[in-house]
Amino acid sequence: MTLVLICSLVFLVLAKRLFYARFMNFIILPFNNKYIFMYNKKEKLVSWFHIFFSIFQTLNFALFVYLARQVLIAQPNDEYPFMFPIILGCIVGFLLVKMALQLSNGFIFGSSRTIGELIFKKLSYLNYSGLVMFIANLLMVYVVKNSIVVVYASILIILLINIIGWATVLRNHQKFITNYFFYFILYLCALEISPFIIIGSYLKL
Repeated sequence: MTLVLICSLVFLVLAKRLFYARFMNFIILPFNNKYIFMYNKKEKLVSWFHIFFSIFQTLNFALFVYLARQVLIAQPNDEYPFMFPIILGCIVGFLLVKMALQLSNGFIFGSSRTIGELIFKKLSYLNYSGLVMFIANLLMVYVVKNSIVVVYASILIILLINIIGWATVLRNHQKFITNYFFYFILYLCALEISPFIIIGSYLKL
């Protein structure tokens, strides 16, 4: 766990040190859309800052799910010692497949630019959630082990951050969503809501 936290911290430090101005705009993302407006049109997903933060978020996401599962099922010593790599692999695989499907749909419907903007915005808020997961992981590993309060409080904050992100997406792309409303509903159910249901079911096992 310490190794995972240190590795994720390295990517966070790299993002801050190499892209300080961008990092300072990113750190206030839920409270100010300046970051989205400044970086949405340029670089988008192909940016080292975005890549560093995505790795940081993914590592902490996997560790948070691993620790939360131990807390919620009241089983401190996991009977599956290699569960973390499995969780990490599933999250990475899902995010890559999801992004590939989104970009493919954008190409098919001739809306690659808009889809790229949607992915950038949603991933930016998800990456920001990585900061919450990192703090929660630190608390559960070193301070208050097996704390159900930390788990539920973190989940609530993570959901709130991503709801803000979705509200921003819906507000800025109303016309596009209206034109592809049926497709949007299918996408929402298949690639946005179902993962949370799957993760929630997993944590209860």
